[in-house]
This record gives sequence, C-alpha cells and structure tokens, in this order.
Amino acid sequence: MRLSAQESTAFAFYRFPHDKQYIKVEGATQELFSCAQLNDVSGFVVAPFEVKQEQPVIVIRPEQVTVLPCPTDTSLPAYSLPTASPVTSAYHIDFSSFHAQLLQGTFRKIVLARCADETAKLGGTDPKELFLRACLLYPRMFIALVHAPQCGTWLTATPEILLEGHGHDWRTIALAGTIRLEEDQLGGEGEAITWSTKNIEEQRIVATYIAECLEQFATDFREEGPRTVRAANLVHLRSDFTFTLPSNNCIGSLIQTLHPTPAVCGLPKHEAFQFIVNNEHTPRRYYSGFMGPLNMEGATHLYVSLRCMNIEGACYHLYAGGGLLKDSTEEQEWQETEAKLETMRRCIAISRT
Repeated sequence: MRLSAQESTAFAFYRFPHDKQYIKVEGATQELFSCAQLNDVSGFVVAPFEVKQEQPVIVIRPEQVTVLPCPTDTSLPAYSLPTASPVTSAYHIDFSSFHAQLLQGTFRKIVLARCADETAKLGGTDPKELFLRACLLYPRMFIALVHAPQCGTWLTATPEILLEGHGHDWRTIALAGTIRLEEDQLGGEGEAITWSTKNIEEQRIVATYIAECLEQFATDFREEGPRTVRAANLVHLRSDFTFTLPSNNCIGSLIQTLHPTPAVCGLPKHEAFQFIVNNEHTPRRYYSGFMGPLNMEGATHLYVSLRCMNIEGACYHLYAGGGLLKDSTEEQEWQETEAKLETMRRCIAISRT
C-alpha cells in the first residue's frame, strides 16, 4: 500500500437512508490493491469492481469530518420521463455474447452492465448540488459523492448494503430482481407486486451465495425474507442477514470473499467476473464496486456502488446493469437498465432547471 502525494484533494459527502444530516470527510488518500488489506483500516472507502494497479481501493483518511444539515426544501420540479432509447449495437453484441454462455451452461447467472453518456447544458452543475438534489429525491437510499485523484468524481444513490455493523453485530443483504413502479403503484411500497420466476430465482442465487460466504466467518447468522423493498421508482427483492463476528480483525477478509456478489457479477463467481472484465464494452471502473465509512467511530457502513455516475465536467457517465439468466430477453433487460439509469438522469434533469 502507499499514500498519495496529494494532500487535502480527496473528499466524500454521504448521507445514510432517512437521515436528516450528511457528513463530509476530507483527507489524504491511501491506496490498497486487495480488499483483504482493509483489515484494521479506518476511513471512507471507495472500491472498484476490479481492483488493479491503476484502479486501486481508495481510503480517504478522516482528517477533517463535518456534519451538516440536509436541505429541507422538498418542492422539487416535475420530472418527465425521457423518450425510451432503442437498444444500442454495443448492448446487442454484449447481450448476445453473455446470453450464449448461459444457454451453454457456463454460468448460472451473469450481470451485464452498460454506460450511457449525458452532456449537461451551460457547462454542467456543481457536483455538490447534484448530491443535495439526490438527498431530496431518494430518502430511502445511501447517497454519496466522492472525489479523489485516483478515481475522479462519482455520485451514487444506492439501496444495497454490502456490509454494515459495529462490535460483534453485523448485517448484509441479498438484493436482486427489479420491477419499475407505474402510475398508481407509485403511491405505495410495491406491496401489490407479483414477482416472476426469473426474479425470484435471481434473488435466491444471491442469497445462497451470501449464506455460503458468511459460513466461513460468522459464528452464527440468521436470514429473513425475501421481501419487497422500494428504491426510487423501482422495487427489488431483499433478504436480510444478521450475524456475529468473533473479531473485527477479519473485516477485510470478509469483504474480499463477498465482493463482488452475484448481484453485480454472477455465478460461478470467478469465471463470471473474468468474462465480464474481458467482454463488456465499457469498463465498469468504480461502478458496482462499493463505498462508505469503514471503522469510523467504531462503525462500518459499506454500500454497493449502484445507480451511479462518473462526473467529468459537463459530461456525465451513467452506469447500470442487470442480472441475466437463461430465460432473459434482450428487450426486457435493456428496459431494466433504462429504469435504473433514470435515477441519475432525474438528478441531472432537475439540476438543469
């Protein structure tokens, strides 16, 4: 590991679900080249999907921590859904390649992601303004804006916990399956949703994998669910795992085993991971990695980096993906990514008004 030469150039803003305040962390950065190196580390962590020399795990050291009130003005402008975009040739090629592997039995599940670029008007919006808008729009989600020289600037609004806890008490979740809420459904929490066999199977794959990981580290664990949970205008199937760790010294090793989960990768994990890295048109970079405070004031809250975008001036690189099974269809999977991209597109659209 090594410390970067840049001082005071890295920061993170973050807000936990339903909180009325957000936290700003500033400090120098530390680079790690394995999640297992997070044992006994403290700071705000930003990890990529694939850890490598030019794409490290970044730890922002908490040299200055500030707690600030969230905005209270909830009078957001109306948002109109954009016209549905057609399937791109890149996605068509990727879907055909990935789905062929499922039909051949190479994978039980594999996640296909894509990147969509949006250009802001009038030179773009201050990233902090986008963060505050996301806090207003998505009270149920973990919202984070991070900047470091090694990764650039990223905004995420994610519903998925990777690992959370303190002392001996910990939890994680298995989140998979996606349905967009429509019209009258937007007034509730998705309680009337009927889940397809494909969605139920996809979520069960993730839950089984997490249980197998926890057996290696936890002295006991309990699973509850699945249940339907809402995230923005989407609902997902979620199972909750609570467990006890005999020692906090193994947190990095547990993360190394969990990440990436089948929710963002596939099964068998190592084979699916390698296929994704070698075949997706656009590298994921820090999308579908994870971020959050690790062992700060004795507590850890790490979230999978979903519904996110990389901000480069007036250009926004939006990322989304979906889990493929044998019975997946290209059009349905494309529409799922469109629904997920809407989370960040809404922030951009409102910031332009």
